[in-house]
Amino acid sequence: MIVVPAIDLLDGRVVRLRQGNYDAPRWIDDDPGRLARRFAQAGASRLHVVDLDGARDGRPSNLEAVRRILDAASGLLVQLGGGIRTAEVARQWWEHGVERVVLGTAAVERPDLVRALVGERPHGVVVAVDGRAGRVATAGWRRQSEKPIEALAREADGWGVAAILYTCIDRDGEANGPDVETTAALQREVRATVIASGGIRNEEDLRRLRDAGIREAIVGRALYDGTMTLDAIGRFAAGRP
Repeated sequence: MIVVPAIDLLDGRVVRLRQGNYDAPRWIDDDPGRLARRFAQAGASRLHVVDLDGARDGRPSNLEAVRRILDAASGLLVQLGGGIRTAEVARQWWEHGVERVVLGTAAVERPDLVRALVGERPHGVVVAVDGRAGRVATAGWRRQSEKPIEALAREADGWGVAAILYTCIDRDGEANGPDVETTAALQREVRATVIASGGIRNEEDLRRLRDAGIREAIVGRALYDGTMTLDAIGRFAAGRP
């Protein structure tokens, strides 16, 4: 299983939010590059970066912070989401060195755009399926659509995306365990890799996901709280959990 550390950026700093609540961010680090370097040294092969300002405001932000991450984590696959709602913005991030762009709102509101971007760079697009009560949330989780999460996952799979990132919003930042059942059900529905996110507390949660057929998982709070050690990244990648 691939364990992907998460770096969430707000005003250039690394923070954590609880269920997407911008009103009470938890500060983690002023230097995202330093944090990215630590993850790389621990054996990470990928990083998941979220431009929280971009997700909230609908336009890209935190460019300098992302540059510091890319400089510090040279050789790692970096995927980035937040505020990517036009082809121009997606291309800008690719040009800056981001390997994959993550689109959520655009996948619901502008599916033609996502299909076109997949056509340009098949391995460069991830669709985020952010679920609350079985429905897809958009605009940094501040808007609730009526679209079922399974429907969006199947559509994205048909477009040929590199991966589908499923986040259970109700569990995000809560450290009460991942939504193993729904994540595994989505993986059975599609051919693309489903990346698990939200609520992962420790290595036992990773084992549960792995045993359910999940090949990749994003971990944030557990690494920052210390309920999962950094060496877990390399051990799971090497098949030695």
